[in-house]
Amino acid sequence: MRVLVVNAGSSSLKLRLLGADDTVERSADLPAGADGFSTSRLAEALHGWKDPDVVGHRIVHGGTAFTGAVRIDHGVRQQLEDLTALAPLHQPKSLAGLDLVSAHLPGVPAVACFDTAFHTTIPPAAATYAIPREWQRRYPIRRYGFHGLSHAYCSRRAAELLGRPVADLRIITCHLGAGASLAAVLRGRSADTTMGFTPLEGLVMATRSGTVDPGLVLWLEEHERLSPHEVGTALEERSGLTALAGTPDMREVEAAADRGDPDARLALDVYIHRLAAGIAAMAAATGGVDVLAFTGGVGENSPVVRQRAAQRLGFLGVAIDTAGNGAAGPDRDITAAGAAVQTLVINAREDLQIARETRQLLGAQEGGASGPTVRSPRPHPSV
Repeated sequence: MRVLVVNAGSSSLKLRLLGADDTVERSADLPAGADGFSTSRLAEALHGWKDPDVVGHRIVHGGTAFTGAVRIDHGVRQQLEDLTALAPLHQPKSLAGLDLVSAHLPGVPAVACFDTAFHTTIPPAAATYAIPREWQRRYPIRRYGFHGLSHAYCSRRAAELLGRPVADLRIITCHLGAGASLAAVLRGRSADTTMGFTPLEGLVMATRSGTVDPGLVLWLEEHERLSPHEVGTALEERSGLTALAGTPDMREVEAAADRGDPDARLALDVYIHRLAAGIAAMAAATGGVDVLAFTGGVGENSPVVRQRAAQRLGFLGVAIDTAGNGAAGPDRDITAAGAAVQTLVINAREDLQIARETRQLLGAQEGGASGPTVRSPRPHPSV
């Protein structure tokens, strides 16, 4: 089954055509113009490609309704649009990509795969905010978690590399890119994660603050006379490494820190402090750790981040080989000899996870079985 994987981001529409053996047959990144994605550019990008059997779309938010991949029809499309209030920065882009590709390939079935779905298994103790009960009853407020497609693939790939069943392992996956989050994966299922109701919670990121005291937000609104929108924009776009070091690029932060720049050194210290603390918290959720896996642009390409995080996590049994950590290459084991925890570097391949979920869904439906991928929305904490 040939799958066209569509990943609509803020600046581009990433297209990957995967063959039946998961080989990337064709790929293209379609830039977004001022008015969004261009129909003519899509036709040009796909010119000469073999038609896919199915299209798999990355959708950021599935709310409480979607717990797995689902075939897209008019009703599902409307439900996805209704979730825009939960992800106003991301959901419209996902839907724009969906509509564009569907219009170009009207006869090809389309499947939605969700970044939130992997985390629907986290227990109520990890998913529940201690807020007034009437808010919980009125709205679907819970810790959703994001980057689920990456965490699902990374944990499964880690088990493959070690030649062990994922169900036997306690894995902490570290998706470190412009956005960053951790997941505690116990027996192949998400048990906790660092992002919450929005992708702002958790680690320090390129332009996002990560977790801040909610009292600080209220204080800023009062004393700086800022609107909620202004505070939200600042925390989303002008915080994180950008605020601390003047750049969102970890490579530039590390280079400046090496030159002795005090702001860059502080930015790196803050980043590592939050990262190590988050990994330790995820280890508490899994009752220990067998595997620590780094993925994403920073996770794959920054030996400094991996080394400094590992130094802070020795009490968990983490230790990495210096030479292996500094080497480049595809998926690899960088564990130091005798370390209790296996530390891996894994290339982020959300496209493979989307293709896998898409094929599994259509295979199940063609075989007469349809998994419980959709359920009626209802307020947390009963989900």
